[in-house]
Amino acid sequence: MSDSDDDDVLQLSSHTLAALQEFYAEQKQHPDPSGDDKYNIGVIEENWQLSQFWYSQETALRLAKEAIAAAGEGGRVACVSTPSVYQKLRELRGELVSVCLFEFDRRFAVYGEDFIFYDYSHPLDLPGDVAAHSFDVVIADPPYLSADCLQKTAETVRYLTRGKILLCTGAVMEEEAARLLGVTPCSFLPTHRRVLANEFRCYANYDSGLGHDV
Repeated sequence: MSDSDDDDVLQLSSHTLAALQEFYAEQKQHPDPSGDDKYNIGVIEENWQLSQFWYSQETALRLAKEAIAAAGEGGRVACVSTPSVYQKLRELRGELVSVCLFEFDRRFAVYGEDFIFYDYSHPLDLPGDVAAHSFDVVIADPPYLSADCLQKTAETVRYLTRGKILLCTGAVMEEEAARLLGVTPCSFLPTHRRVLANEFRCYANYDSGLGHDV
């Protein structure tokens, strides 16, 4: 084999490697939700540029169970910027509750009709078939720890809920959350898969199973 033949093989190998890298990158961005782990937290990885920090398994489970209890069997749950709670709800109860995920990250469109694209900066820019006050409980986690983000997310929550609200956000937002949504802190403290610098709290506007902060 000549040197030119060796160069051709090396060039082909380089192209093949690049194609494989592109394929794996594409798979990572657009995961296949099939299989037993389709609703596992972390099957779609966090994107820190979108301020994504998934809940721990324990927190997602506790919040999902609370949402099910609040909605009741056959009830409707809206997960606003809370994909890990959505995943846990689907893992727990399948079709026994109706769940919609309102989320900016289009990777979650792999969950089909459950996914509704949502940009908090346009709080009421929702599909026409999403009726006002059509969810028994709304659980929301504004992606950014700012008054503007909370105010706009709260507008969406008020539009969607029939009454019950669960909110997860920083402790520094307590007064603003109370003013906007009438929520008070729960004794249950949510945790994330990664340690966050800011103290995080859970709030509710009803007598939830997450306890009262006294």
